Amino acid sequence: MSRQIQEPVSKFQFLLTPFQQFARSESFGGILLIVAALIAFVISNSPFSAAYFDYKQLMFGFEFGGWSLKKPLFLWINDGLMAVFFLMVGLEIKRELLVGELSRPRDAALSVFAALGGMVVPALIYTLFNFNTPAISGWGIPMATDIAFALGVMALLGSRVPLALKVFLTALAIVDDLGAVLVIAVFYTESLQFHYLLYSFLFLFGAWIYGKSGGRSLFVFLVLGAIAWYCMLKSGVHATVAGVLLAFTIPIKHAIASHDLENHLREVIRDDSFEEAEVKIETLESILEHAQSLLHRLEHALQPIVAYFIMPVFAFFNAGVRLSAESASWSPVVFGCFLGLVLGKPLGVFAFAWISSRLGIASLPRGIHWMHIFSAGMLAGIGFTMSFFIAALAFGEGLMLDQAKIGILSASVFAALVGLFALFLSTRSAR
Repeated sequence: MSRQIQEPVSKFQFLLTPFQQFARSESFGGILLIVAALIAFVISNSPFSAAYFDYKQLMFGFEFGGWSLKKPLFLWINDGLMAVFFLMVGLEIKRELLVGELSRPRDAALSVFAALGGMVVPALIYTLFNFNTPAISGWGIPMATDIAFALGVMALLGSRVPLALKVFLTALAIVDDLGAVLVIAVFYTESLQFHYLLYSFLFLFGAWIYGKSGGRSLFVFLVLGAIAWYCMLKSGVHATVAGVLLAFTIPIKHAIASHDLENHLREVIRDDSFEEAEVKIETLESILEHAQSLLHRLEHALQPIVAYFIMPVFAFFNAGVRLSAESASWSPVVFGCFLGLVLGKPLGVFAFAWISSRLGIASLPRGIHWMHIFSAGMLAGIGFTMSFFIAALAFGEGLMLDQAKIGILSASVFAALVGLFALFLSTRSAR
């Protein structure tokens, strides 16, 4: 009998909250990120180094008549695959703003102010070391937080970490991602082709109109988004911005009204016979899946693709850096990236959160104390993915990019270890 009971209960795993599912996916994705980055680092400093860097430059593309689109492999990853990542980021931002932790101003205030501090202070520290030099363009590098990596480190302590702290760090990282997108769109656009930008906005507007009029075909949204991506790429604005903007056109309205869903569920569970439990559970799964909004369906579909494929591939092709006397020296770029992440992040997060609390704008969640906030700020210093991405935009290829990567890698490892230790101490004292 106990086995019969356990099997139906296991079916209810799909009733886990979206946040818990998201945290599980991102945490394991963080482990894959680490493995991919380590492999890239080892290969780039091995006898296979030349093959690794040559392979990144292999040209791929399409040609049809007089039209062609050809790019090196690593740019297909950074401009193409990362557009899917930014689509996922946009879906998370929209969900959090409308129905999640950022939908209630009072609850969101602490994460918003903490994220703001975690962007401003690191950028200032980097600028302090690189003011009036060509490397100043990298000021956006230490602003970023890698949510997958940070949650992966936090997951090492399991249930010792309060759920409210995981939610705080996730919300902080999502606001951080929104800030990074704005920085990329505004400050890392070298030249602008207005007519292509207008075409991109027109196709995105078409996707929004389609969604507002009741359209629910993911194929239509993705086709319009792909065209908008191409136009954004040709406009000079980084193509990944199209992914975020497309996400804001995806409807979040549920396919079934709440009262109709309730009636459907009541009809299914009305019969109490245990023999039909398995059939009922399958029916409930089908009803709930159909009731999900298009945004939730797309987000759930993209989570494993982004966490288990796109992010590790990006890490593999971007974490490789040749160690040399010049790249490994403590240059202003390395100092700016390292101190911006390991010092600027926790100070900015803690200071802005504390100030907002003292002013009465925000308040600490129940069960969370200030040592928790500092520990989360330290983990937010794991820049990794987004920092690599902005570094590539700021420096292209060359010595400064290698120095930035070394600063990012060393800072991310340091922030992970110190943040994990600080979190261990804070959760032990709380217990």
